[in-house]
Amino acid sequence: MTSSVSWRPQNNKSIYRGRFAPSPSGYLHFGSLITALASFLDAKNNKGIWLLRIEDIDPPREKAGADKVILKALEAYGLHWDEQVLYQSQQTKLYREVLASLHTEKQSYYCQCTRAQIKAHGGIHPTDCRYTQHDEEKSAIRVINRAKINQYTDIIQGDISCDKNLAQEDFIVLRKDGLFAYQLAVVVDDIFQNISHVIRGCDLLEPTARQLSFFQQLNQMPPQYGHIPLAVTEQGYKLSKQNNALAININNPQPSLIAALQFLGQQPPIDMISSSVEEIIQWAINNWQSHNVPKQREISII
Repeated sequence: MTSSVSWRPQNNKSIYRGRFAPSPSGYLHFGSLITALASFLDAKNNKGIWLLRIEDIDPPREKAGADKVILKALEAYGLHWDEQVLYQSQQTKLYREVLASLHTEKQSYYCQCTRAQIKAHGGIHPTDCRYTQHDEEKSAIRVINRAKINQYTDIIQGDISCDKNLAQEDFIVLRKDGLFAYQLAVVVDDIFQNISHVIRGCDLLEPTARQLSFFQQLNQMPPQYGHIPLAVTEQGYKLSKQNNALAININNPQPSLIAALQFLGQQPPIDMISSSVEEIIQWAINNWQSHNVPKQREISII
């Protein structure tokens, strides 16, 4: 499977390599800051490398110039990445190689099922679809999910069990509109960048099981995963770009940095609010305690 795909040489995950992967569909908000900060601190506290990846493979959802604003915001908050920024839009050749390899190895098939058909099947894609012959035109591409992983151990949340039916589902790697699916791009890029640890939000607990299955199918070692609580409103809405969450203030980062550290269960000194961004970040690296991150899936902040 891997012989026809141009992966970079692997280092067997002996060096900590973390990453933050925002989409340029909007600017960074407090929820984004929490994720970026947790990922950065876990990497730096473990003497590791921290990478930045821009997930720009869904042009209809992207906001012009958002990627540059994201980079500027991260720098303002003292979150400096270690290698060149990777844009997923530059990874098309590699994604195509993986799709071709899946096809050659008979590990994928064309699917024309509609959302209505899947909903009528209980919300899970029917497995008999894989035996129906469809043309490439107007079809999505699904992976024949052989691993079907539905349990794993999370660095922060502990033992995780996911819906078995969802875990067994053949998932999409290329959409009907010709855009690369998230599950394909995120796994391929984590392999390409040799990512050893992924720290991100609890909204991705179930997709992680699917990604672990895909890593196994590609015969590649997966990262270790840790999921932090989501910042939500009193009504239970996740802070997100789609919900028009307010962008973080890049002109006065200290209050948001302190608030993010407190959200993550860290205990910065009270007088640190008057410190420089560099001093706050250095304190946070030196004192980062991942076991202090709350175990609940959501925390209301408004």
